[in-house]
Amino acid sequence: MDKDFTEKMRESLTAMKQEILDKLVTTNADFRAIVEEMDPKDFADVASDDVDRKMIEALGSQDLKRLRSIESALVRIQQGRYGSCIKCSSRIPQERLVALPYAVLCIDCQKSEERRNR
Repeated sequence: MDKDFTEKMRESLTAMKQEILDKLVTTNADFRAIVEEMDPKDFADVASDDVDRKMIEALGSQDLKRLRSIESALVRIQQGRYGSCIKCSSRIPQERLVALPYAVLCIDCQKSEERRNR
Protein backbone atom coordinates (compact mmCIF):
# COMPACT_ATOMS: atom_id res chain seq x y z
CA MET A 1 0.00 0.00 0.00
CA ASP A 2 1.28 3.48 -0.93
CA LYS A 3 2.79 5.20 2.15
CA ASP A 4 1.29 8.59 1.22
CA PHE A 5 -2.17 7.05 0.89
CA THR A 6 -1.79 5.16 4.16
CA GLU A 7 -0.70 8.34 5.94
CA LYS A 8 -3.69 10.20 4.48
CA MET A 9 -5.98 7.43 5.75
CA ARG A 10 -4.33 7.50 9.19
CA GLU A 11 -5.01 11.24 9.39
CA SER A 12 -8.61 10.72 8.25
CA LEU A 13 -9.18 7.95 10.80
CA THR A 14 -7.63 10.04 13.57
CA ALA A 15 -9.92 12.94 12.65
CA MET A 16 -12.96 10.61 12.71
CA LYS A 17 -11.92 9.31 16.12
CA GLN A 18 -11.47 12.86 17.41
CA GLU A 19 -14.92 13.80 16.07
CA ILE A 20 -16.53 10.97 18.04
CA LEU A 21 -14.58 11.89 21.17
CA ASP A 22 -15.47 15.58 20.78
CA LYS A 23 -19.14 14.64 20.45
CA LEU A 24 -18.83 12.54 23.56
CA VAL A 25 -17.20 15.35 25.52
CA THR A 26 -19.90 17.85 24.55
CA THR A 27 -22.81 15.53 25.32
CA ASN A 28 -21.68 13.82 28.50
CA ALA A 29 -20.79 15.74 31.66
CA ASP A 30 -19.12 12.79 33.43
CA PHE A 31 -16.86 12.08 30.49
CA ARG A 32 -16.08 15.80 30.12
CA ALA A 33 -14.95 15.90 33.76
CA ILE A 34 -12.60 12.96 33.19
CA VAL A 35 -11.13 14.56 30.07
CA GLU A 36 -10.66 17.93 31.79
CA GLU A 37 -8.66 16.24 34.57
CA MET A 38 -6.36 14.51 32.07
CA ASP A 39 -2.97 15.80 31.07
CA PRO A 40 -3.42 17.38 27.58
CA LYS A 41 -0.76 15.12 26.09
CA ASP A 42 -2.84 12.11 27.14
CA PHE A 43 -5.97 13.28 25.31
CA ALA A 44 -5.02 11.31 22.20
CA ASP A 45 -5.15 8.17 24.34
CA VAL A 46 -8.50 9.07 25.90
CA ALA A 47 -9.94 5.66 25.01
CA SER A 48 -7.61 3.94 27.47
CA ASP A 49 -8.78 1.39 30.01
CA ASP A 50 -9.36 4.02 32.69
CA VAL A 51 -12.21 5.65 30.79
CA ASP A 52 -13.54 2.78 28.68
CA ARG A 53 -16.47 2.16 31.02
CA LYS A 54 -17.57 5.79 30.92
CA MET A 55 -17.21 5.87 27.14
CA ILE A 56 -19.32 2.76 26.71
CA GLU A 57 -22.02 4.23 28.93
CA ALA A 58 -22.01 7.53 27.06
CA LEU A 59 -21.60 6.39 23.47
CA GLY A 60 -24.47 5.09 21.45
CA SER A 61 -23.98 1.63 20.02
CA GLN A 62 -23.38 2.99 16.49
CA ASP A 63 -20.70 5.42 17.65
CA LEU A 64 -19.09 2.75 19.80
CA LYS A 65 -18.98 0.30 16.90
CA ARG A 66 -17.54 3.01 14.64
CA LEU A 67 -14.94 4.00 17.25
CA ARG A 68 -13.82 0.38 17.65
CA SER A 69 -13.58 0.00 13.86
CA ILE A 70 -11.48 3.16 13.66
CA GLU A 71 -9.20 1.97 16.46
CA SER A 72 -8.80 -1.37 14.70
CA ALA A 73 -7.91 0.34 11.41
CA LEU A 74 -5.31 2.50 13.16
CA VAL A 75 -3.75 -0.65 14.66
CA ARG A 76 -3.71 -2.30 11.22
CA ILE A 77 -1.91 0.76 9.82
CA GLN A 78 0.65 0.54 12.61
CA GLN A 79 1.15 -3.18 11.92
CA GLY A 80 1.40 -2.69 8.15
CA ARG A 81 -1.75 -4.72 7.46
CA TYR A 82 -4.04 -1.83 6.48
CA GLY A 83 -5.86 -2.27 3.18
CA SER A 84 -5.88 -6.08 3.15
CA CYS A 85 -9.14 -7.99 3.35
CA ILE A 86 -9.29 -9.93 6.62
CA LYS A 87 -11.19 -12.75 4.93
CA CYS A 88 -9.34 -13.40 1.66
CA SER A 89 -6.19 -11.25 2.14
CA SER A 90 -6.64 -9.49 -1.21
CA ARG A 91 -6.12 -5.74 -1.46
CA ILE A 92 -9.08 -3.52 -0.66
CA PRO A 93 -9.39 -0.92 -3.45
CA GLN A 94 -8.29 2.57 -2.46
CA GLU A 95 -11.66 3.94 -3.59
CA ARG A 96 -13.38 1.74 -1.00
CA LEU A 97 -10.96 2.84 1.72
CA VAL A 98 -11.54 6.50 0.86
CA ALA A 99 -15.29 5.94 1.17
CA LEU A 100 -14.99 3.77 4.30
CA PRO A 101 -11.50 4.17 5.84
CA TYR A 102 -12.09 1.43 8.41
CA ALA A 103 -13.26 -1.21 5.88
CA VAL A 104 -11.90 -4.67 6.67
CA LEU A 105 -13.40 -6.60 3.77
CA CYS A 106 -12.94 -6.26 0.04
CA ILE A 107 -16.10 -5.62 -1.97
CA ASP A 108 -16.59 -9.29 -2.93
CA CYS A 109 -16.21 -10.53 0.65
CA GLN A 110 -18.50 -7.74 1.91
CA LYS A 111 -21.20 -8.77 -0.59
CA SER A 112 -20.78 -12.38 0.48
CA GLU A 113 -21.18 -11.40 4.16
CA GLU A 114 -24.30 -9.35 3.39
CA ARG A 115 -25.89 -12.25 1.47
CA ARG A 116 -25.07 -14.62 4.30
CA ASN A 117 -26.62 -12.28 6.90
CA ARG A 118 -29.97 -11.92 5.11
